Amino acid sequence: MTAPEGVTAEGPEGVTVDGLDGPAAGRAEGDFALVYAEAFSEPPYRETRDDVTAAFRRFRSQTRRRTFRAALARTADGTPVGMAYGYVLGPGTGWWDSLTEPVSDEMRREDGHRTFGLMELAVRPRWRGQGVARRLHETLLGAVEAERVLLDVHPASAAAQAAYRSWGYRKVGEAIPWDGAALHDVLVLDLSPGPARDSRSRT
Repeated sequence: MTAPEGVTAEGPEGVTVDGLDGPAAGRAEGDFALVYAEAFSEPPYRETRDDVTAAFRRFRSQTRRRTFRAALARTADGTPVGMAYGYVLGPGTGWWDSLTEPVSDEMRREDGHRTFGLMELAVRPRWRGQGVARRLHETLLGAVEAERVLLDVHPASAAAQAAYRSWGYRKVGEAIPWDGAALHDVLVLDLSPGPARDSRSRT
């Protein structure tokens, strides 16, 4: 199931997932922040209030990007339960520079259209295990025109690792995405026609 930007995807138990562009996501910043703060306060992340504040300073800048896209899951009464967002990487992105081992020039090549960077995907604990993360992922990528998706994931987050791999992601390296961060796995999902995309669509 995919839903393009601005379209609502309905699911069980009254949870809907909306695809949003940057301005719409900016207006819903409080909902995104609520999900983020609860989801990433847990191990292995243990993010503090200061971490959340810093993340949403970045969020405000990110939503102004032309290629920014988001998905927001809410219950029938409007309670936010999950979110995902990202944007297409520019030719000068430093993402590949954070890897601990270099990759091929072809792997790291960016042209401003090729790669969608999935910045965050999270579901509040009470609503996990109900397919909300998969629906967020599908709704978000339903609005994306890119060859592939790139993300960093904490190696100790077993549930996230399992979900991404079941959706067709493969590990291409390891990175320290910011100063003081733990080592993260770098995963790529091929969006071109083929087994990887078929795998994503069936989950």
